Amino acid sequence: MKIYLVTGKAKSGKTTFGNFLKEELKNYNLKPCVMQITKPIYHYAEDYFEWDSRRDEKPREFLQKFGIELLREKLNKKTFLLDRCNEDIEILQEFFDTVIITDLRFLDEIKYFKKRYEDVVLIKIDRFNYKSNLTKEQREHITEKEVDLIEDYDYLVDNDVLADLKKYAKEIARSEEGDNNE
Repeated sequence: MKIYLVTGKAKSGKTTFGNFLKEELKNYNLKPCVMQITKPIYHYAEDYFEWDSRRDEKPREFLQKFGIELLREKLNKKTFLLDRCNEDIEILQEFFDTVIITDLRFLDEIKYFKKRYEDVVLIKIDRFNYKSNLTKEQREHITEKEVDLIEDYDYLVDNDVLADLKKYAKEIARSEEGDNNE
């Protein structure tokens, strides 16, 4: 099982890039899937707090408070989301051979997957010239700040325009999978 980990700040293009990478990997006869470790928090927001993913913007403040203040700090469930994602990988490996996780923000999340899987590729997405619409509090939250500490990545993707994301996805797929399947 090969795992692609995608990290970056809010609105950097992580999910979009992950979907582009998924399509490129299919060109190498792989069966990739895209996952988010925060998916359970979205389910809590929808099921219990009336958040509508089709109508409402991403509940960033809720995600930050629920994931950090409640799960990590108050309940001391630091690996809850990681364990849930890992369980999904274990189940879905019967159907997929490659996983792309598009929402990593912490060094310990990256270490978690590198410890469990031999073939891990870390991709950092940056939007250097992007003016974030997050509030000051959201921009200064640990989920935005710790991303800056991630330096041991395999690829740095500079997301200036959408076409660049597609280009990088193609290049990374070719670099990682081209020799293996030719």
